Amino acid sequence: MELQKMAVALAACLCLLVLGATTSQARHPAHQDPKLINPIRMMPEASSGDSVPVYNCLSWRLTVETNNKRNWTNVPAICGFYVAYYMTGRQYGYDCEAVVAIAIKYVKSLSIPTDGRSIWIFDIDDTALSNLPFFSRPDVFFGVKTLNAELEAEFYEFILTAEVPVLAATLRLYQATVEAGIKAVFLTGSSERSADARAKNLKAVGYDTWEELILKPDSVNTSVQAFKSQVRNRLVVQGYRIEGNIGDQWADIVGSNVGRRTFKLPNPMYYGAY
Repeated sequence: MELQKMAVALAACLCLLVLGATTSQARHPAHQDPKLINPIRMMPEASSGDSVPVYNCLSWRLTVETNNKRNWTNVPAICGFYVAYYMTGRQYGYDCEAVVAIAIKYVKSLSIPTDGRSIWIFDIDDTALSNLPFFSRPDVFFGVKTLNAELEAEFYEFILTAEVPVLAATLRLYQATVEAGIKAVFLTGSSERSADARAKNLKAVGYDTWEELILKPDSVNTSVQAFKSQVRNRLVVQGYRIEGNIGDQWADIVGSNVGRRTFKLPNPMYYGAY
């Protein structure tokens, strides 16, 4: 009889423990790392001036990365620290590595002819190289501040230093394409006046060889997307096969002759208009 009473008491204690744990989990759900969960806040739309009842900066980043939000001009001020944390923390690197891992797997699946006509299109700004040292400046603050004429000039000077750091994930993809027998074509919408600095910079960080390095002439007034489409069309007419294409802006990977596969790296700091 005593054993039965003890068993009943023990069962009651276990029930209370389970109930307490369940209640605690309900009050404190798992994975609530404040560094990862951005609080929901009231905030304006990025470019229209309209407002929405609630807005989450992580959700804002999702809309711009998927190109649902277009033609925005600045990172909303309320999301500045969120974008800063994303770009300088681990997640940006993880995301870049995730994209590149898929791209490398694709490269390894290809059967590349030996005629030397297979190419891969690489964007430069925030793709082959990282502009984070410039965009982390307080007067730019990861895209929150507008790049006026003075800042544009300073950004050009930053490029001319030829010391822009490599984006390591893209370098890994470049090495995989070279190993597979695919030639690199660097295609950027930045001014052709920086061609020497770009070439020096690319070689300094590990991009040893390429088929072409193509920059936008100052005389060309078309959009980046139109310019890059024209260049890709010319390459195809010349007999090249574009096996792949990677960039951080949608303008890099839309239009004509984009390639057999396109890959987009994350960049919530600015929008490359079509």
